[in-house]
Amino acid sequence: MVFVADSAKERINEIVKAGNIADDFFVRVSVTSGGCSGLSYTMDFDNESRPNDQEFFDNGVKVVTDLKSFLYLCNTTLEFSGGLDGQGFSFNNPNASRTCGCGESFSV
Repeated sequence: MVFVADSAKERINEIVKAGNIADDFFVRVSVTSGGCSGLSYTMDFDNESRPNDQEFFDNGVKVVTDLKSFLYLCNTTLEFSGGLDGQGFSFNNPNASRTCGCGESFSV
């Protein structure tokens, strides 16, 4: 399961209302090679499913990830921070053994 915190849900709804996001959208999250810790998170709005997609519904938000990324993202919570120390989405990943200072990459 990939979870969505209230803070992320609120920001996603704001983005959808302000932008040209399709009605049948979902949030696609994935893990790619790169970053200073070895693996990086990606997030985007999408409306086209792919073979082997894993779909989750949490807190009123549909989250989709590919099977390979799910192995790294299992039980991760998507969060949003609007504080003075930086604004943006972040991943609270219990599988990460190490994260970089900026929080955009991790290792397991």
